[in-house]
Amino acid sequence: MSVEQFERVLDAAVGRQDVRITFDDGNASDVEIGLPRLVERGLTAQFFVLAGEFGKPGRVDIDGVKALHAAGMSVGSHGWAHRDWRRITEEQAQEEIGDANRVIGEVTGTPVTAVAVPFGSYDRIVLGRLRKAGVRRVYTSDGGRAQDDQWLQARNSIRHDLDANWIEDVLNGRGSPKIIARQFAARNVKRLRGAP
Repeated sequence: MSVEQFERVLDAAVGRQDVRITFDDGNASDVEIGLPRLVERGLTAQFFVLAGEFGKPGRVDIDGVKALHAAGMSVGSHGWAHRDWRRITEEQAQEEIGDANRVIGEVTGTPVTAVAVPFGSYDRIVLGRLRKAGVRRVYTSDGGRAQDDQWLQARNSIRHDLDANWIEDVLNGRGSPKIIARQFAARNVKRLRGAP
């Protein structure tokens, strides 16, 4: 997406207590482009970073993570290496959830209590691992409105083809009944799959 599109979304979020802004993947642009524009508008956001990618080309480094935290932004985990958590071994799950949360917590000096599931790919096994790890809030990419009191938080992904109508519809919780029904069904299927 262009910087102008991103700024339009931020401008629409100013003054909205019902809007939460999140960033996934720990890209260097989060600090270079996102952070100054958030601060200019008095907005805060939650950044979900990849602990095993710190300092790699195009990724945020440890100083960048510290800068996000120092600016009042929340920093959570997106895992270690952006793997699909439904398709990993127990050993990889320890790295993706346990080790990543520990490393990010050490960098920020604050325990990691929120994660964003890579690819929005989860099932009962993934959710069980997250509960066992003590995660207090899990962000997905299921679409729809998040509810403050829910452990599992739906999110809407911002893409390059958004327009002013899309921004307005998402911020005001409007969508076609067909899309809302599809999002509801997808969330419920994901929660149930993976059962023994």
